Amino acid sequence: MKRRSLSLTIAIFVAFSLLILLFFSSNPLSSLPLSSTNPNPTLAYPPLKVFVADLPRSFNYGLLDQFWSLSTPDSRIPNPSSDPNPKPRKWDSRYPPYPDNPLIQQYSTEYWLLGDLETPPDLRARDSAAVRVYNLEESDVVFVPFFATLSAEMQLGWGKKGEFLKKDESSNLDYKRQKEVVEIIKRSEAWKRSGGRDHVFVLTDPVAMWHVKADIAPAILLVVDFGGWYKLDSKSMENGTVPERIQHMQVSLIKDVIVPYTHLLPTLPISEDTATRHTLLYFKGAKHRHRGGLVREKLWDMLQNEPDVIMEEGFPNSTGRSQSIKGMRSSQFCLHPAGDTPSSCRLFDAVASLCIPVIVSDNIPLPFEGIMDYSKFALFVSEGHALQKNYLVTYLRGISAKRKERLKANMARVQSVFEFDNGYPGGVGPVPREGAVNHIWEMVYQKVPMVKQAVMRERRRPEGVVVPLRCHCT
Repeated sequence: MKRRSLSLTIAIFVAFSLLILLFFSSNPLSSLPLSSTNPNPTLAYPPLKVFVADLPRSFNYGLLDQFWSLSTPDSRIPNPSSDPNPKPRKWDSRYPPYPDNPLIQQYSTEYWLLGDLETPPDLRARDSAAVRVYNLEESDVVFVPFFATLSAEMQLGWGKKGEFLKKDESSNLDYKRQKEVVEIIKRSEAWKRSGGRDHVFVLTDPVAMWHVKADIAPAILLVVDFGGWYKLDSKSMENGTVPERIQHMQVSLIKDVIVPYTHLLPTLPISEDTATRHTLLYFKGAKHRHRGGLVREKLWDMLQNEPDVIMEEGFPNSTGRSQSIKGMRSSQFCLHPAGDTPSSCRLFDAVASLCIPVIVSDNIPLPFEGIMDYSKFALFVSEGHALQKNYLVTYLRGISAKRKERLKANMARVQSVFEFDNGYPGGVGPVPREGAVNHIWEMVYQKVPMVKQAVMRERRRPEGVVVPLRCHCT
């Protein structure tokens, strides 16, 4: 009897094991960890509980009212249209649309995140990764609803040249707003409770909140990269070499969250990608950059006369957009060299265009790493190798058609991860479960345990005790 029971147990175990094996062998995501998304997603974490700090409307949607009332064009864009800031035909006056000016639109994360939090509970998606709470004690984080990027860009595009770096409230309205936001937030009970560690600021533009970065350094900063801290970083590189450790602690991959740019080119579904791509490698943008972007100038000089390679100067106006759409959709690979900062919107335009990204930027951080494997759909080439004569084109020409198709198929699977627009006015409405907004909230959620530990340690620290900062980490 015991033998029969043992045999039955073994048989059940073997059958169950075979079922598990069959499931994983037939599941396409099991062998390709591109993203946590799937056709029938469930939350990987409980919803992030977000308390929205109390700021006047003039720091967010009121700024949009100001933008749409501007009567002059952005001074940085050559050959603007006859209507410098064409207004959409219809919009909800409570939630004006974000500018489609490409210099601003690429940084629109602040708009979509606040739109998600403004969505009434009855309109939110059931599996949203965040929920707004109105009791501070219930919250995981405190979201600061300041459109810092829009504020900075309005000063850069419509203010007097050279005034942006000045701490003059009469001529630099962005500085005035930065200062006012910090004063309001630091007076709040929420900031006093945590020292700002659980606060979330969106600083997608590298110069957003430029003058007050030290004041908000304890907070969780949502950034596209750490290019906005180049002056602090450069102090660690005064002898011309890259140090093992950056000596300041204002930003870190441990504390902060890397978010994607908003892509500017329309998404090309893989089912519509039927045209032959005759160009090997494509790049459009400014040749001359500063700091880490010097590699771009050197690559340009090496590649501009290569057959099947297109290197174009371009500006983010309507003509440049049309050229970029055509260029990316007719090219096999799209070059992504470092510019003034390690990253750019170009990478996400390439993904939208199904043009395999070739990333030549040694210090680039990427959004959602840990739940996405970029090596499955992009190529990474060190700056040192890329600058060797004939290396890059030889490498790209040696990639088989089969591998290119695999990279492109994988890229198509992650296109939705970089989508912000949910199709609702002002972004106020349910967001796609597999889209950028939910992925950002999930990344913020991962910071919560560390934040709570830091706050509790600070609370129990005896008066007069100084604990040195130890973390130099990325």
